[in-house]
Amino acid sequence: MKKYRGVFIKNDREIAGIREANRIGANILDAIGDAVQPGIPTMRLEELVQDLCASYKVKPAFQGYCGFPFALCCSVNEQVVHGFPSTRLLKEGDIVSCDFGVVYDGFISDSARTFAVGQVSDETARLLQVTEESLYVGIKQAQVGADVHAIGAAVQAYVESHGFGVVRRYVGHGVGAKLHEKPEVPNFKPALHGIPLQAGMVIAIEPMVTVGSYEVNVLDDQWTAVTSDGKYAAHFEHSVAITPSGPRILSVSDRGLARTEFMC
Repeated sequence: MKKYRGVFIKNDREIAGIREANRIGANILDAIGDAVQPGIPTMRLEELVQDLCASYKVKPAFQGYCGFPFALCCSVNEQVVHGFPSTRLLKEGDIVSCDFGVVYDGFISDSARTFAVGQVSDETARLLQVTEESLYVGIKQAQVGADVHAIGAAVQAYVESHGFGVVRRYVGHGVGAKLHEKPEVPNFKPALHGIPLQAGMVIAIEPMVTVGSYEVNVLDDQWTAVTSDGKYAAHFEHSVAITPSGPRILSVSDRGLARTEFMC
């Protein structure tokens, strides 16, 4: 891999490897979404992920990373990111954010979705919709030559125009042979300019959006981040390759994307 200002530039073979890792990861997220329902413990989702990783002959990318003990980051309601699967039973009206990645042939995948558990309130449904839409708003900015911070500026403007908050403490990042590479990809507009995006970069764009305050606290487990006011948060993420013809979403499952305008 070549480097540009500390950022790894991938060639076509490397991007193909990252794409295959992300295809597998997205397929597993599809299966998680199918399994989410009222009355199941979130640990069942972890067990499903472990079984599917074995079936695909891949390793969970998150398990053991900086000591994280599970394959799946499973965050319910006010939990923003890095939640632990547990015996907690999902109930009607909950939402559960699932952040997940695999290691395939030395390449990493990283993507996330937030699932509704049964019927949710109108406000919660709007939170999920706006968060997912903000991800695609950000992806549209991932063009060769654009400032990487244009992504976060677009996400923040979209989210706040709908009355929600954008978490500042956690940001997107480069992804490839390592889970977290340069550059950082904020979901808000920083005060300073970022680096210009170059063809061959692969970045994970991941808005984390809140109903109330964007401030978060970390629980005593040293991982689980929760909203400071206890209100719901949602999280959506794609791994995206920067190409001369525009952004290419790599974390597409075999079912495809509903938003086909972003397929390339």
